[in-house]
Amino acid sequence: MLKYIVKRVLLAILTVFIICLITFFLMHAVPGGPFNKEKALSQATIEALNARYNLDKPVWQQFLLYMRNLFKGDFGVSLKNGREITAIIGDAFPVSAKLGVSAMIVALFFGTIFGSTAALMRNKLPDRLIVFFSTLFTAVPSFILATLLLLLFCIKLKWVPVWDANSNNYVLPVIALSAYPMAYITRLSKTSMLDALSQDYIRTARAKGVSKLKMIFKHALRNSLIPVITYAGPQIAYIITGSMVIETIFTVGGLGSKFVTAITNRDYTMIMATTIFLATLMVIANLICDLLYKVVDPRIKYD
Repeated sequence: MLKYIVKRVLLAILTVFIICLITFFLMHAVPGGPFNKEKALSQATIEALNARYNLDKPVWQQFLLYMRNLFKGDFGVSLKNGREITAIIGDAFPVSAKLGVSAMIVALFFGTIFGSTAALMRNKLPDRLIVFFSTLFTAVPSFILATLLLLLFCIKLKWVPVWDANSNNYVLPVIALSAYPMAYITRLSKTSMLDALSQDYIRTARAKGVSKLKMIFKHALRNSLIPVITYAGPQIAYIITGSMVIETIFTVGGLGSKFVTAITNRDYTMIMATTIFLATLMVIANLICDLLYKVVDPRIKYD
């Protein structure tokens, strides 16, 4: 077990390094620079700014300098406003985390319930309705759903106020963000539950007179959760920091909107920091999911 964890941690570090390498060189390969504006700066000013942020050096030297500072825990400062990126992430990430975790909890809870219900009532009306709506929400992009929710409930009906820092109304962003993963988890749970219900140990439990609820929750549901955990791990990390469009539509000041602004402004250091942050979350989430397999199914062995 310990050997497996150490191996996965080393692989995770290598993965993050490769992502840093690719992102850094691709970012600098894009034409233009962070100081290109509609109102052009003087050449002397641009040269001074490039020298201040080491942008006048060859790209490989810039990468080495960046990685050296990164190993010290220094993400640098934003090239646009001069703020410490650590402080920017510290302010924005809690908003994205609260939104993302809430959306994932909703998706996991209702997705598992709907999927299990559809499997237990196969080919009946509830199953048909669940399959219809899960297919619908899978097909509708999240930004379309977010726009419709905003127009209907905020502007037309005025049932829900638009999000702001004081009200912290996460209802509509959570619905928009959780719709697709909930639909996917529903379909995944249904397939896994149907597979679990067809196994020999379920037939044995029925023959022994085990109650239906105990058979479902203790045997079938527990074994059908492994594919859901596999999907939920990276999805949690993605949904926390990858909700860029949703945050922009609802003007939620989270990390996703900061990332969009950084790309628009060619803020190299901010782009690198958010990319590394997202990659690290993805890797950690995958590692935690691999370890959770053992909790769900003790028969799983780690090599």
